[in-house]
Amino acid sequence: MRSKIILLSVLLLATLSSCHVARFFYYNFADMHDYKKFPNQKIDKPSQTFYFKEAVKQIDPDIPQEFNKKNYRTIEQFLGKEKTLSFLIIRNDSILYQNYFHNYDSASILPSFSVAKSFVSALIGIAISESAIKSVHQPITDYIPELKNNPGFDKITIEHLLNMRSGIKFDEGYSSPFADMAKYYYGLNLKKYILKLKVKSPPDLQYEYLSVNSLLLGIAIERATGKTLSAYLEEKIWKPIGMEFPATWSVDSRKNQTVKAFCCINARALDFARFGRLYLNNGNWNGIQIVPADWVKHSTSIVNDSRDSRNYPYTYQWRVTEKGCFFAYGILGQYIYVDPHKKIIIVRTGTGNADVNWPHFFETLTQQL
Repeated sequence: MRSKIILLSVLLLATLSSCHVARFFYYNFADMHDYKKFPNQKIDKPSQTFYFKEAVKQIDPDIPQEFNKKNYRTIEQFLGKEKTLSFLIIRNDSILYQNYFHNYDSASILPSFSVAKSFVSALIGIAISESAIKSVHQPITDYIPELKNNPGFDKITIEHLLNMRSGIKFDEGYSSPFADMAKYYYGLNLKKYILKLKVKSPPDLQYEYLSVNSLLLGIAIERATGKTLSAYLEEKIWKPIGMEFPATWSVDSRKNQTVKAFCCINARALDFARFGRLYLNNGNWNGIQIVPADWVKHSTSIVNDSRDSRNYPYTYQWRVTEKGCFFAYGILGQYIYVDPHKKIIIVRTGTGNADVNWPHFFETLTQQL
């Protein structure tokens, strides 16, 4: 009996190491511990840190009435019960509200999930400003020539990928182990998988949110700069803006080391807020232009008819509101929300959205401030 158990254990481990379907069932749905499950590349912190100020008077905002159907008494109770792990409100570089829940604190590591896509967009803008990439109108095959063998890819530009208008055939479903997303999230060889990609329609006909678009952008950055995506992030953003903590970026496997550009920057809430500050200030960090100002302006504007599943306009891996705010969003309710009119940054991370329209909640909440 003991030998059978050992044999089954060995078979299970072998299956987990080779099959994304088995790993999907083993790990189940993505959760806030995913940063522990995958190998990663390190992103070092700088020698000097930029610190937000503590506001002289901390606020205790009221819960907007339309979101208080359960009659919570305080914002703290609301956030904790609605699957929140961290919640920050920063205005004019002062922390007005900072709270953590469920044993999390300011030093807790938080997976970004698709918030990472907005970092990838910033790195594309920087690479173009440095002439490593010529323009957004270049076909992706200039940087991933192996895709020239796949009909239609020579017509897909960097801009099509940024705007989620590539026309690539890809199943983004998160609940099925047989969807492409499961294969790319749990698989061990992303560069092998992209060789089998196909185009289902010409680019720019319509918006369709596909994480593989961001993966291709990440690979293009690495090919153009000769640096890993994590090293480029460290050099161009993480260190220049004075992040407080080191971070990691998950990769597909220790062997292949392909960064999961569509997700998986693992960092702290205050460092996500620092990235929000960079975009609040049009890519400028205390007098130094980190991300080109025109790139930030375009990324945070409504430029076409692209709309996400909740009808938010989508531009260059950012979501934009009709009132001029913008936000990075990741599954399970990770947000970096920026209101440029009120100079406000809100960071929210959690274990789920809890049926709350968080961008609308942020918008309503800031009316008090």
